[in-house]
Amino acid sequence: MITHPEKVLFPEDGITKGELASYHETIAPVMLPHIRGRPVTMERYPAGIGAKGFFQKDVSKGFPEWLSRVEVPKKDGKVRHLLVPDKRSLLWLANQNCITPHVWTSRAPNLYHPDLCVFDLDPSGEAPDILRAAALGLRDLLDELGLPSWVKTSGSKGFHIVVPLDPKAGFDEVSRFAHAVGTLLVERDPKNLTQEFSKVDRGGRIFIDTGRNGYSATFAAAYAVRPKPGAPVSAPCAWEDLQRGEVGPRTFTLRTMPSRIAEVGDLWSDMRKRGRSLRRPMERLRRLSGRQQS
Repeated sequence: MITHPEKVLFPEDGITKGELASYHETIAPVMLPHIRGRPVTMERYPAGIGAKGFFQKDVSKGFPEWLSRVEVPKKDGKVRHLLVPDKRSLLWLANQNCITPHVWTSRAPNLYHPDLCVFDLDPSGEAPDILRAAALGLRDLLDELGLPSWVKTSGSKGFHIVVPLDPKAGFDEVSRFAHAVGTLLVERDPKNLTQEFSKVDRGGRIFIDTGRNGYSATFAAAYAVRPKPGAPVSAPCAWEDLQRGEVGPRTFTLRTMPSRIAEVGDLWSDMRKRGRSLRRPMERLRRLSGRQQS
């Protein structure tokens, strides 16, 4: 049951809560395999995206008993995160005015061992050719390390490049690996890429953000809508789409994504079967880094 489906969440586009819920219902078959088991942080906009929203992690009190939850430790206690195993839960998210569900890189019950390594390419400005080259350069570097990678639009400014893992390494190991890959990528193109966290220090370069790989860190779920005009979607796409310049960070939207799915299906459908160990890639990375510095 969606309450107040007529509520406008995207004022420039007239997109309502009811339309967001309808999108969730349509997209559930492809979205659920990627979000299931992952602790969720809700990005909620009770008054629509024209007003200030907020992030919510804990769903301990005041929420329906039927919701799936997982209790995780934090520095000063515990958090009961939402889990989204089914369409009913996805629709509940929409009813909470949750525009974007942000998810962990690990799944319950194996919360301390990520099954994804995520790279977020965050440009400082509009430079689609440089952004595309950076994404393809990262793909090629991961190929050198023996790791297949998948890409999705962020629905915001950049792209997310994702490597599926066998969930054996811990967060610290995955984080170190991702940072080292980012370091080598920046060394290959220091004019256009950076790992400087502070925006004022980036000098207009693309930030290679590997911070999504730490414990409790999140990234926008695949197929999630983002709180931007036009309701862009963080949409899985094919590397060929990027190579041809046919896809940008906000190409797909809440209103166009269902037809895209009908046309191409879930481009990430086989990703979970392709999880790799980081042991050999780490060895290759050390050799490549040593060669680059010599």
